[in-house]
Amino acid sequence: MKTTDTTDPTRLGAYVLPGRVPDPRPAVGEARAAEHLGLGSVWISERWGTKDLAVLAGAIGQATDTIRIASGITHFLVRHPTVLASTAMTLQALTRGRFTLGVGRSTDALWKAAGLPRMSNAVLTDSADIFRRLCRGEKVSYDGPAGRFPSLRLGDLPSDVAPPPVLLAAIGPKTLALAGRHFDGAILHPFLTPEAVARSAALVRKAAEEAGRDPAAVRIHAEVVTAPDLTEAEENAVVGARAVTYFQIPSFGETLAAANGWDTAELEKLRSHPKLAGLRGAADNRFTRHELLDVVGSLPPEWLATASAAGTAATCADRLRAYLDAGADELILHGSTPELLGPLLQHFSSAP
Repeated sequence: MKTTDTTDPTRLGAYVLPGRVPDPRPAVGEARAAEHLGLGSVWISERWGTKDLAVLAGAIGQATDTIRIASGITHFLVRHPTVLASTAMTLQALTRGRFTLGVGRSTDALWKAAGLPRMSNAVLTDSADIFRRLCRGEKVSYDGPAGRFPSLRLGDLPSDVAPPPVLLAAIGPKTLALAGRHFDGAILHPFLTPEAVARSAALVRKAAEEAGRDPAAVRIHAEVVTAPDLTEAEENAVVGARAVTYFQIPSFGETLAAANGWDTAELEKLRSHPKLAGLRGAADNRFTRHELLDVVGSLPPEWLATASAAGTAATCADRLRAYLDAGADELILHGSTPELLGPLLQHFSSAP
């Protein structure tokens, strides 16, 4: 049910294991902390190595009772359609229907390196259709952009849970519209201002309405990098260094800046920093967030201030309400693990 209550903590979710981690075990304790705080969801940002979606979601599902568990994000084609659908329905059975599948497009360079087809709109929509049909127990015969699958079907399915919602991570207007037409919701990227979230939500809902769908049923999940009550150095690591890893990526940084109406020429200053100049690929594959602290000053300070929630816990709570007022149905708090969010949640839930 859609709610407009901007003091309801179940409208907030949080990532477990944000960023790069060598040890996945803290995820279970972080998820328990999120449930104890009253958050509505925990999110798993899949990274190959120590953050496998299926393993983490299964462990969290057995260590919690009520909190929803979502991928934010994984990708179609990295798992065979039958394997992905089987994983999802097994998780639905284990958690009594608490799983949500969030998927994204990523970059052509990644798919070329992995030897997989590029993630076109046709691949995204066809893969979502195949996934849903398999989760419903249908037989699928398919030959198209997403691959060739002569005969697919899941053998055993739980009888008392439905297939999970499927969300699409989106930034640009075409992908936002795709989410509105074909998916159960959109995941909006971190470092959007509330105004950019409002524009993005409007695009998703307009596309849903034009496709004959109920726009209110297409959920808008906005990611907000959140850093409550941290020292200046830690705030820079959580907010600034995370921003560096996004904005330094060619074309991706431009898309994100353009969504906010920012001058993309500012990105040249960032990318010419000695630590990033000539870097191929993503900075967070080479550096930890603390190793990027000296690069943070290459970004305009107003970008960080207007597109995140940082400062005192009370200030962060006000910022989160601004994102909800802008049109987000739910927020995904990024950067700070759940056990650091207690004071923020007190301010958020007690607002007049």
